Amino acid sequence: TKKPNSKAIPGLVRKPGEVIIGALAGLREVKNLPALVRATAGCSARVRLVIVGEGPERAKIEMAARALEMQDKVLLPGFLPDPHRFVGLFDIMALSSLSEQFPISVVEAMAAGLPIASVPAGDIPHMVSEENRPYITPHSGEVDLRDAIQTLAADAKLRATVGKANRAKAVAEYDDKAMIAAYAHLYEQALGRTGALS
Repeated sequence: TKKPNSKAIPGLVRKPGEVIIGALAGLREVKNLPALVRATAGCSARVRLVIVGEGPERAKIEMAARALEMQDKVLLPGFLPDPHRFVGLFDIMALSSLSEQFPISVVEAMAAGLPIASVPAGDIPHMVSEENRPYITPHSGEVDLRDAIQTLAADAKLRATVGKANRAKAVAEYDDKAMIAAYAHLYEQALGRTGALS
């Protein structure tokens, strides 16, 4: 993997000892991003939240940050193309969505070797590595999410271990060749003709 471009996120300058919590999401109500701001605000570790995306909820997210005096710790750089250029600048990927299916942002974060702190929406609990499962909260509450973020933010060695396991799983299961082979195998089984699509 290439090193991410340190200037790929406008306005992001990492301060010493700061842990960068990242989110890639359209700024829509279903993503529940004001809740992510509140969960991050509750962390005792030195954190900064970077939400990459654009949408109608921007003002609500900014209002949540102001209400918690977090405006200098929440960065909203807008939509940025090619997430592979900057996802590796995050230390943790976080999701607070009310609903998800199979979020590609989780795959991108795993491929970049990041741990995921998330509510248990959609396929997320099954997507991450075994090592990452404790940081997918049992419920969708902000306190549980805060605790998951805090645990990862406080321990660089833990982040590295979980991130490495996520990267291994992403390479093994979400690489395009591996996924195409898995789908081909499923179709061949359904057809009852092994090797039909080879």
